[in-house]
Amino acid sequence: MSKYARYVDLAKQTTEYARRMKRLSDRIFTEVARPTNSKSMKVVKLFSEKPINLDKEIHGYYPRHPETGKLMIMLRYYGLYRDEHADFKDEMKRMRALRGKVEPERKSRKTFTNILEGRNKSVGSTKTSESDATDS
Repeated sequence: MSKYARYVDLAKQTTEYARRMKRLSDRIFTEVARPTNSKSMKVVKLFSEKPINLDKEIHGYYPRHPETGKLMIMLRYYGLYRDEHADFKDEMKRMRALRGKVEPERKSRKTFTNILEGRNKSVGSTKTSESDATDS
């Protein structure tokens, strides 16, 4: 007789030892330890399922709009996609410029790219600082 068959026979017995071993086995293997009614089993079933927020069908339902929009802008820039509304807006801007109704340019705002460009210009400059002039 195999060890598993002996274990099954032991679990079927009604001794106190067998009942405790059965409860311990159920707790180890995440089963309901004691007999319960159908309402409680429904709760156990709900908690044993995968959480909804980890379900790929739920959180991956909507398309990725920001990435898709950026992709379409790049495709339009490369000439692989024609956005008629953006073309219309560009044409209206060009026509206003031809009529002389261009808005005056605003002050440039501090952006990350402007700051980096300014830093790169200062690094490559050929000016010598006063401290370099006094050291020589």
